[in-house]
Amino acid sequence: MSREKYARQSLGAAHRLVKESRVLLVGAGGIGCELLKNLILTGFGEIHIIDLDTIDLSNLNRQFLFRQEHIKKPKALVAKEVAQKFNPNVKLVAYHANIKDKQFNLEWFSNFNIVFNALDNMEARRHVNKMCLAVDIPLIESGTTGFKGQVQVIKKGRTACYDCTPKTTPISYPVCTIRSTPSQPIHCIVWAKSYLLPELFGLSEDEAPEVDQTEDSDNAAEIEKLRQEAQALKKIRESMGSDNFAKQVFDKVFQEDIERLAQMEDMWKEKTPPKPLAYEALEQEATSLNEPVLKNGQQTWSLPENFFVFKNSLARLSSRLAQEQTKAATDGGPPPLISFDKDDDDTMDFVAAAGNLRSIIFGIEPKSKFDIKQMAGNIIPAIATTNAMVAGLCVMQAFKVLRKEYDKTKWLWLWNGALRTDKLEEPNPECAVCSVAMARAHVDLEKATLKDLVEGILRAKLGYGEEITVMSDAGVLYDPDLEDNLEKKLPELNVSDASFILIKDEEDESPRVDLQLAIEAKKPKDETKTVELIEKEGQNFEIPRKPKKESLEDGDQATGASTDDIVVSNGVSVPTSNGKRKRPLDEDDIDATPAKKLQGPTNAEVAKSSTMQAIVLDEDDGTILIADDD
Repeated sequence: MSREKYARQSLGAAHRLVKESRVLLVGAGGIGCELLKNLILTGFGEIHIIDLDTIDLSNLNRQFLFRQEHIKKPKALVAKEVAQKFNPNVKLVAYHANIKDKQFNLEWFSNFNIVFNALDNMEARRHVNKMCLAVDIPLIESGTTGFKGQVQVIKKGRTACYDCTPKTTPISYPVCTIRSTPSQPIHCIVWAKSYLLPELFGLSEDEAPEVDQTEDSDNAAEIEKLRQEAQALKKIRESMGSDNFAKQVFDKVFQEDIERLAQMEDMWKEKTPPKPLAYEALEQEATSLNEPVLKNGQQTWSLPENFFVFKNSLARLSSRLAQEQTKAATDGGPPPLISFDKDDDDTMDFVAAAGNLRSIIFGIEPKSKFDIKQMAGNIIPAIATTNAMVAGLCVMQAFKVLRKEYDKTKWLWLWNGALRTDKLEEPNPECAVCSVAMARAHVDLEKATLKDLVEGILRAKLGYGEEITVMSDAGVLYDPDLEDNLEKKLPELNVSDASFILIKDEEDESPRVDLQLAIEAKKPKDETKTVELIEKEGQNFEIPRKPKKESLEDGDQATGASTDDIVVSNGVSVPTSNGKRKRPLDEDDIDATPAKKLQGPTNAEVAKSSTMQAIVLDEDDGTILIADDD
């Protein structure tokens, strides 16, 4: 019996589209494994898989393509090897790489019929969203959190893109809270993970991603105190391996620093001051303890037990670093570092014990190692069946996309056991990514100057006047008052392959909408040119003009628009297409409390702490709610 029999019967004429399609799958984690299996068994002709990550122990319970022997191996390569056995007739190509690498440029993206996103971070999602819009390739976005999931179809000009919906702000805490006035277990865990561990076993200037070291008048004093403490720890670090090393570290961070904080009486007028710990007393209490304590990860350790685990893990890490230093010196390699890994027992024990000791000092309830692993490792609850359901919904939507039946595609939500559907929104007219005009240009980067771009494409080809501003990620490249860059070659201005340049028309009368110009490193067909606009055969590319705004007096509103027809998006009020704003996570019939817990503080809470130095705890994707579980 043919493997494709039932697919042909189910899909009919669309089966040919599936077999001939060329698919890109970005992400080979929880959803990615399920999605790859579905695509292969459905018979998609050619599938390219890309993932930067390697396989961790914690992935094995839900990313079913991986086994114990695959730990530390690249996800994409292992996924290809294992999944190929499901259907040898499907062509699989795997990349252990970052989707943002220059090799994956616009020309590369344009080779696919459809792209699936199974990512776990906002930055990569935004990049894929922008690239798909630039080459007009449909994108199916997906994600899960626990029992909740979502699937969204994105098509240029037809539907809202990933950036059309405002994203939530990541949870953040001020530096002074972490350093001086912790009030929650997470504050102490971040201190142990992002400050103490790297200071002792990493590089002090190699701060964790959570720590923003930008100084201003409000936090300069706090940052300077941190630097002073870091210098003191550096001196103690020189005694690593000695019998006195554990006592020196303990006395510094759990006694001397705490005594200094406790002396700041103004800080403790309305709260209990911290109580320093004594090394000798705890060492006496912990004499009867032994290594089985380390296996009680589900229980909350007592003060002596935390002391024992702290001292034990510190010794293990010191010995490990010494061995790695010896090996590096022999091999001529770079100085070794030990960084936090939630699946590394040595660093996990150290962070758990150090965080709990600090919690006890400040009168905060300590946590079990199991709970701390979830918080320190930013582990998003992951349910294998949710991943499987979302992956199945992705493929169902893909059939409609291949048939070009975009009017039948839906925004799908798994929410507390129910499957909810919603009509896909139209593009947000205020979106900075998809509301602009988009064009592509072939550029000879060895010869092309900014003047070639401005004069050869923007003015000669697109008809721009004198009043324009040209910008890149690096800032303003050109405007009527900034002509110094015109003779510079584009690479000198950090413009390279797959770069995007934004052009703003500053004319007072009937200006054009903003133009996003995608740069492709390819020599123009016309050898006499260094830049060339890519146009469809027989069509002249024209940039639409901005609609004229009616002047309204204060308190008035546009004719025919009720107050219900106005929504605020990114600080700008815009009318919706159907008189209401679809925000599924905030609808009245959905309990928003879980979402708010996952998403962090409210805008007001963020604004309240905006003047203080922030430590971002979570590098999660920042989408409405949903993230994959890589």
